[in-house]
Amino acid sequence: MTAYDLLRLPTTATMSTTPRRIRLLQLPTYQSSTSIPRLKTLYSDFARHKHSNPSSYSSNVDWWRRSLEAVVLKGWQTPSATETSCSDRLILHANGPALAEVFRYEGVGKPLGLAAVIAELAESKAYYPLSQFLTSAQSIYDPGWLPYRIASFVVGKPLWWALQQLSVVESDHAGGRGGDAERWNKVKGDYVVVSLLEQAADGALRKQQVKTGISLADSLYNFESFKKEFAGDCIEGVTLSDTDMKVLLKYLERDRKAVIVEQEAIKFATPSDVSEITAVDIGVLELKLAVTNLEASVQKIQGEIDEQSEKTAAALKQKRKEVAMSHLRARKRLDDLLKKRLGSLDILHSTLLRVEASAGDVQIMKSYESSTATLRSILAHPLLQREKIDETMDAMASANADAQEIDDTIRIGAEITQGEAGIDEAELEEELNKLVQEEEAEKTKAEEKAAEDLRLKLASMELSTPSKALETSATPERPEDRVKQAM
Repeated sequence: MTAYDLLRLPTTATMSTTPRRIRLLQLPTYQSSTSIPRLKTLYSDFARHKHSNPSSYSSNVDWWRRSLEAVVLKGWQTPSATETSCSDRLILHANGPALAEVFRYEGVGKPLGLAAVIAELAESKAYYPLSQFLTSAQSIYDPGWLPYRIASFVVGKPLWWALQQLSVVESDHAGGRGGDAERWNKVKGDYVVVSLLEQAADGALRKQQVKTGISLADSLYNFESFKKEFAGDCIEGVTLSDTDMKVLLKYLERDRKAVIVEQEAIKFATPSDVSEITAVDIGVLELKLAVTNLEASVQKIQGEIDEQSEKTAAALKQKRKEVAMSHLRARKRLDDLLKKRLGSLDILHSTLLRVEASAGDVQIMKSYESSTATLRSILAHPLLQREKIDETMDAMASANADAQEIDDTIRIGAEITQGEAGIDEAELEEELNKLVQEEEAEKTKAEEKAAEDLRLKLASMELSTPSKALETSATPERPEDRVKQAM
């Protein structure tokens, strides 16, 4: 949208809708579909065309899916009655017509088929009901029990269709015969946006992968430390809410098998880990949290010390000696407390390092034990027994001897065959020598011819030299030449 277009936007009467339109034009879907006729199609109640024009219906649903996900990620949803602002970035709050108002567009109105879109996306598992997502033990990628699904489709669908034709039941999509409020009642609720959740999970796993193998403590969290570590780094420019983090944690545990969760402990799993959190993990996590809390306490005490120092300086400037002494005593107490906290922090740091080192030694010894067992299993193979090795090597030597004998037999046979064919080696040698002599004779003849040509050329040059001498003697002698001769 150009600056000229912005200047042409209506004012006064449409001032309340203009900012909303400008905001919607920030979405990629609106930037590619800004024509009013196209938007009117998208904002119409197109659910009734699901079977008559399925390609157009699918295209419209996909456009709304991308638009809804962009609005959720940007935090533009209308907050609920108990919230002042909506901070969820992975959850769509389908709270009725209020959501449709978010998409109200000047000259087009609000979308009429949004409830049907949400119903379609929920049916296709692109959106997942929040309560069901958090409580279900089944993965969202599990297709379910196939025989039951086939039976439901083969038997249930035709029966439901027949009841619809008899007007016994309403249409199976949210945009049926009911009014707008009735449609929204069918889909009202909170939904996990699966594509955004997958994006957040990928970001969290990328960040954690950098820490993998450094220390055991780096793979252990409680919920608060997990949120602090990943809430602002899963998706660039987005901070996830507490509900988002609960959804993300459930997804990583159940659907990605990337973390193990037991009570308050969270552990990123590795291929060598058992699927449980051990007592060692709990102990390391407690030490890690104690170190984190103590570091925060040290920072707080240091801030209070700085504050008391500033108050002391201010009191001295005001000539308030008693007040300055009071602040100095408070700072002294804080200094003593800081020393104790720093001492405790050093002890906890060293203890945590020793525990991690010991845990690492256990893993190393397990690797040694596993490697030893693997090596012994390989060495126990029947082919690596001493008797079998000797037998194999003897068989190989025998095979080599047989091969050499066969090769010698073939060579001798070839020599005998050549003798029987009447081929005389001496005669062949004599013929070869003749060919060499003929080649040398031709070469000598060519050299002699070249020498003769050169001699003839030189001779022709000598014949031309006397003629030049005669021309020189025919020139009359000058007086100067005679004088020079006399001298």
